Amino acid sequence: MTTRRTVRFAGLAALTAAAAFSLTAFQGGSTDASASPASKDAVSISHSTDAGGAGGAKIRAGATAATETLADGSTARISKLGDLHYTAEIVSDGSVVATLEADQHDAGLDANGMYVVLGIDGEIHSWMGGEHYGPDTYELEGGWTAEVTKLGEQHYRADILDGEGAVVTTLDADEQDAGLDANDSYIVLSTRGVISSHV
Repeated sequence: MTTRRTVRFAGLAALTAAAAFSLTAFQGGSTDASASPASKDAVSISHSTDAGGAGGAKIRAGATAATETLADGSTARISKLGDLHYTAEIVSDGSVVATLEADQHDAGLDANGMYVVLGIDGEIHSWMGGEHYGPDTYELEGGWTAEVTKLGEQHYRADILDGEGAVVTTLDADEQDAGLDANDSYIVLSTRGVISSHV
């Protein structure tokens, strides 16, 4: 018997997975902090309420900031800006090298081979490795499948499929990386067409 995988998103119906970030040291110095939803048709994703996972940290109830060490030894300073709205400044050697903003949808970043997802619940996850390159179909961690398509220069899309091959959400990396917490499977798609996942 095949069980269909679904994804749900803490009270939001149609927004998922685009990353809003400014970047000074990684990926050529872009400072574009705009965000756009990955898919208007996307099914939403649920977030766990604990801080488990690979390098996961979450701001405790009542707090407005936290610091977490990331997979490459840098740190993330996480700040709560409002309901379902968090930022994470990534600090390396005393300097802020990137900022992720999760505002009503998750944010993701490919920081030269370290992958980071910041969720709308303030939880951050980072990992290294697990890359797939360019347009193709890939098996991801957590039982998901990604169909990656190149749409233009620094513009890739990944349809995330369940075990039955149905599209459950879409990541759109259009001049900025995109990230997603898919039921405790973390996925980043970069503007270079690299996709990586971790559980």
